[in-house]
Amino acid sequence: MKIDVLTLFPGMFAGPLDESIIKRARDAGLLDLKIHQLRDYTHDRHKTVDDRPFGGGPGMLLKPEPIFEAVEAIARETTKVILLSPSGRPFSQAIARELSREADLLFVTGHYEGFDERIRELLADDEISIGDYVLTNGALPAMVVIDAVVRLLPGVLGDDESSKEESFSGGGLEYPQYTRPAEFRGIKVPEVLLSGHHAEIAKWRAEQARLRTRQRRPDLL
Repeated sequence: MKIDVLTLFPGMFAGPLDESIIKRARDAGLLDLKIHQLRDYTHDRHKTVDDRPFGGGPGMLLKPEPIFEAVEAIARETTKVILLSPSGRPFSQAIARELSREADLLFVTGHYEGFDERIRELLADDEISIGDYVLTNGALPAMVVIDAVVRLLPGVLGDDESSKEESFSGGGLEYPQYTRPAEFRGIKVPEVLLSGHHAEIAKWRAEQARLRTRQRRPDLL
């Protein structure tokens, strides 16, 4: 998969995307990731990317010219352009799987009071929000989406089956899990998990997943 990110803060991506699973995906050639500075696509000496909104109001808006120029320079014929903003559709595991089937993504991160509307109308193929709250800019949301998407790529996790039983993959929360020791501080691992009876274990896990979802996230049922 090829992923490009257009941002005002490239330095924020150094670290989170250079560690753990994302690093292994990059090192293995499963992910080609490039971060682009939006100000590189301006032409005035101040490298201006924002201006006041028509009609008044607080704050500044990202101007269309540098974003259009950047996207037109970076994007290829197969690129899907995605805006990160609070106005987008709520991100979910289902959307992560949907995006993991794409070959080429370009994330455009918001800042200030958001985007000039013509960017949404003429450039964006999709718009995503990671939650009902406002962050300083779209860098963190871009990292969240990239992490969730990349770990679903074939070969990234080592065992592709491991992502299929996680929370939200089946529509609900994941069942409780245990490891050694079999008893810790008076709490024992459920006997069924020690039984070796795979059908009973699968049944117990399905029941526990439904129970946990009903207790903690009934909206998912």
